[in-house]
Amino acid sequence: MDPLSLASRLVAVPSVNPMGGPPDDDCFETRMTSELVTLFSQAGVAFEIHEVLPGRSNVLARFESAPDRPTLLWEAHQDTVPVTGMTIPPFEPQVADGRLYGRGACDVKGGMAAMLSAFFRLVSERPTGAANVVMACTCDEESTATGVGRLAELWTSRRGVSPILSEPPAAAIVAEPTSLDVVVAHKGVTRWEIITRGRACHSSAPQDGVNAIYRMARVVSALEDAAASLAAARPPHPLCGSATLSVGRITGGQSVNIVPEECRIEIDRRSIPGEDPQEILQETMGAVRSRLDFDLETSPPWLISPPLSDADNGPLAKALLDSIQSFAGPRRSLGVAYGTDAAAISAAGVPCVVFGPGSIAQAHTADEWLPIEELTAASDILFHFAANFPGERTT
Repeated sequence: MDPLSLASRLVAVPSVNPMGGPPDDDCFETRMTSELVTLFSQAGVAFEIHEVLPGRSNVLARFESAPDRPTLLWEAHQDTVPVTGMTIPPFEPQVADGRLYGRGACDVKGGMAAMLSAFFRLVSERPTGAANVVMACTCDEESTATGVGRLAELWTSRRGVSPILSEPPAAAIVAEPTSLDVVVAHKGVTRWEIITRGRACHSSAPQDGVNAIYRMARVVSALEDAAASLAAARPPHPLCGSATLSVGRITGGQSVNIVPEECRIEIDRRSIPGEDPQEILQETMGAVRSRLDFDLETSPPWLISPPLSDADNGPLAKALLDSIQSFAGPRRSLGVAYGTDAAAISAAGVPCVVFGPGSIAQAHTADEWLPIEELTAASDILFHFAANFPGERTT
């Protein structure tokens, strides 16, 4: 199938992740899942639907080349960020000046379309010696990465549940906009909430209460110092740079004439390869609490996504770069600051890289777009890579 037609078809299907906000009729992946089921049914390939959250599912399909061939996993997420503030119709794909416009065109329905197009070409042409390929379209990447976590369980804690993915794949490629470069390392992220408590009273006599916002100001100051010390506390990763910490959201108070009894902030802590995401909250909060003379509360992290290490994906990256060279000229292997589903797949023991058409600079933007030339090249690259993948089946 033509990758541009496929990408346009996918962009036209709303699959917005509300990311904690109020959902509306364009939210969640239900319609996208139905569209994928239609595509896989029409292609006559084996597919599965795995419900991850109520009404939200992963979809897996398999191209079977030969029992003795290794299995490649291609993964792309179905959801997009919200459309608030967009300056173009989000779900009316438009082609102009060599670009495809629409929500998700870049992140990541273009990458998904490149994978699907290559997948269906494998099904149609059945090149001799090709790898087996599992196409996995996951849910909820933009918020809590629940879908990829459930996917990885199919060859770890729930091994044997899926006939399509009954053993660990030999390697994996995750679709994200990389401008046809190969991302071999990236940062992880841990996100949680801090709450300070006070005692409310009338603002005309603030001495009778305890101001939770004032308390939080001291917490934010301690976090700012902790963020500034991160670069010196641990060596930067050669590809990803230094670990970072940011306070991204604050809420508190009921009214200007009431001393606030509660204040909340949300923390975004980016980890680098070699750090343990499970230890980050304890380490950060220990540094903050040492500077305070009052208690505070923390929520359990709602997102713990590990960093992607380049320790074991070098041969995979080199092989993919060789395929890229034939269709798009020389490209690089590199590290990035943002996170992807590749980290969870790598943490589950599968060598994994990130690859796709488009630039991260266009992801989530008001006029999101994708270069059509890169979309077409990505499809050809993925087909060539799968058709010529070396090695034998692993268990």
